[in-house]
Amino acid sequence: MRAKSIALLLAVCFCWNGLAFQPHVGSVRLSHSRRKLTFQSALLAQGSGSQGEPSDLVKRTRLENLTKNAKQLLASRNDPEKIASARTQVLSGATVSLAMIPEAVGFSFVAGVNPIVGLWSAVVMGFFAAAFGGRPGIITGASGACAVVVTSLVAAHGPVYLSACVLLAGVLQMLAGLGGLGKWIRLVPHPVMLGFVNGLAIVMTKAQLTHFSDPVTGTFLKGAKGATMFGLTAASMIFMKALPRLTKAIPASLGTIVLVTAISKGFNLPAKTLIDIAGAETFRGGLSILPSLSIPAIPFTLKSLGIIFPYALTMATVGLIESLLTLQLVDGMVEDGRRGSTSKECRGQGLGNFFSGLTGGMGGCALIGQSLMNVESGGSKRLAGISMSLALGTGIVAAAPLLGQIPIAALVGIMLLVCQQTFNWSSLRLFGKIPKLDTAIIVLVSWITVVEDLAQAVVAGTIMSALSFAWKQSTQIFASPSINDKGWKEFKLSGPLFFGSTQKFDRLFDIKSIEEKDVVLDFMESRVYDHSALVAINDLSDKFGEAGKTVHLRHLSPDCQVLLGKVHKGEGTPPYELVESDGLLDPVYEPVEESGLYGGYTSNIL
Repeated sequence: MRAKSIALLLAVCFCWNGLAFQPHVGSVRLSHSRRKLTFQSALLAQGSGSQGEPSDLVKRTRLENLTKNAKQLLASRNDPEKIASARTQVLSGATVSLAMIPEAVGFSFVAGVNPIVGLWSAVVMGFFAAAFGGRPGIITGASGACAVVVTSLVAAHGPVYLSACVLLAGVLQMLAGLGGLGKWIRLVPHPVMLGFVNGLAIVMTKAQLTHFSDPVTGTFLKGAKGATMFGLTAASMIFMKALPRLTKAIPASLGTIVLVTAISKGFNLPAKTLIDIAGAETFRGGLSILPSLSIPAIPFTLKSLGIIFPYALTMATVGLIESLLTLQLVDGMVEDGRRGSTSKECRGQGLGNFFSGLTGGMGGCALIGQSLMNVESGGSKRLAGISMSLALGTGIVAAAPLLGQIPIAALVGIMLLVCQQTFNWSSLRLFGKIPKLDTAIIVLVSWITVVEDLAQAVVAGTIMSALSFAWKQSTQIFASPSINDKGWKEFKLSGPLFFGSTQKFDRLFDIKSIEEKDVVLDFMESRVYDHSALVAINDLSDKFGEAGKTVHLRHLSPDCQVLLGKVHKGEGTPPYELVESDGLLDPVYEPVEESGLYGGYTSNIL
C-alpha cells in the first residue's frame, strides 16, 4: 500500500512538473520573431483544405519545425556547459541532503514526533517547494520555527492532528499565494532584514554548539570524545576553505564530508555520528519506512477544525514569513538577473505542506542555513532542490546505514562557516553612522530572533519602523503665511497631511490672531492622504466659519474636492468652506483607497 501510494504521488508530481517545464518540442517558437508568427498565420489561412485539414505545405512545415527543435534539444543535452551545470546542481543538492538530516531529526524532537517523520517531511517539502516555488536555489524542509508552533498540539492531541494541521496550513498558504499576499514582504525595512540575518546567524551557531556538550552533564565534551569533536570540526572548516582552491569538480561541502568521514573511520575515532543522534531505527532503511499517502484520520467536525485552525494559521504565517525572507536573501546572493516571485513561493510552500500532511509529515518552510549552503555550493537551479529531495529520500531507503555513519562534526564545521557568512559583519560598522532608531531596530530584531522566534522579531521590527516613519512624517507639515493681492490671508501648505499630522496641522493656525475675513489654504505642495486628513480640513474650516471667516481651499485633487463634501456631515461643504477648482494646476491623486465607500462615489483616477 505504501509503495503504491508513493508511486502514485511521484507520478502526479512528475506529470505536473512536466506540464510546467516541458520544452517546446514540435511547436514553432513564435515569440522569437513576429515574422514567423505572420508566416505561420498565412500558412494556416491558405493551406487548409475544404474540410479544415492542413495542406501538404503546412504538414511539411510542421515536420521541419519538429525536426529542427528536436535537433536543438539533443544538441543542448550534449552541451558541455549545461552538462557541467547540471552536475553541479545535482552534487550540491546531494550535499545539502546530508546537512538536512541533523536539522530534521532535531526539529522532530522539538515537535514531539518520531525522527523519521521529520526526514520524510524534508523529502516531500523539499521536492514540491523546489519544483513549484518562486525562487530556484531555496531549500525547504522541517523547520524549528514551525516545530515550536505545533509542540502543544502534538502533546494534547497526538501526531494525527499534526498532519491535519499541516495539511490545512498548506491550503492557507496556497490561498495566500493566489491572493497575492506575499507582496507584503516588501514592507519589511532594511534594518529589520539586518537584524533578522544577524539574529538567525546567532541562532544557527547556538544550535551547532549543542553538539559540543555532553547530553548528560551539560558541560563541554572532554577526553577523547571532546578532542575528536573539536578536531574533526576544525578539519571540516579547513577542508571547506582549501578544497575550492584545489578542485571545482565537486562541491567543497561534499568533499569535506567524504574526507572527514574517511578520517574518522580510518583512524577509528570515537566520533558522534548521525545514527547516534537519531537512533538505529531511523537509519534501518528499506521500503517498510516509506510513508503512506492518506487523509489524516480525524473527525471532520467543527470541533476538530477549531482545534487545528489556530495552529495551522500560525504555522502558515510563520512559514511564509521565513520563506519569503529567505527568498529575498537568496535573491541578493544569486546574480542571475531574475527576481523571485512571492506568490509562487507561497503556492510552492503550500503544496509542500499539503502533501506533507497527506504523508503524515510535520511540515516546515524554507531553511536559510541550508539554502545558503546550497547557493555557496553552486546550487542556483530548481534541479538542486529536487536533487536534495530525491537524494535524501533515496538515502533513507537504500543507504540509511551508510548515512548514519557520517560524523556530526563534518556537518557542524560546514554549518559554522555558513553562520559566519550569514552574519552581516558590515552592520557593526553602521553603529553611530545611521539614525539611533535604526540601530535600535537592528538590535531589537536580533534579540527577539534569538530569544523568541523569527516571526515575532520581524513583526515587532516592522511595527517599530512603521511607527518611526509615521512619527517623522507627522512633523513635516508646515504653513507659510502671507497676504495676497486681494488682501486675503494666504497659507501655503507643504508636507503630508494624514492621521499622524492632523494635530500639528490644526496647531498651525491661530484663528484669533487672523484679522482678515477671507483665508486661503493652498495645498499645492501638500497632499491629503486619508479620511483623517479630510476630517481635519473640515474641522478647521468649521472653526474659521464660527469666527465669521470664509475659507478658500485651493489646489486639492478632484477626488478631495468631492470627498470633502461627503465627509462633512453628509450635507456637503458649508457656505464658509469654498473649494476652488483649477483644472490646469490642481494635482491628481486619490486621497483614500476605498473612495467608492463614500456615498457611492467612484474615483475618476484611471
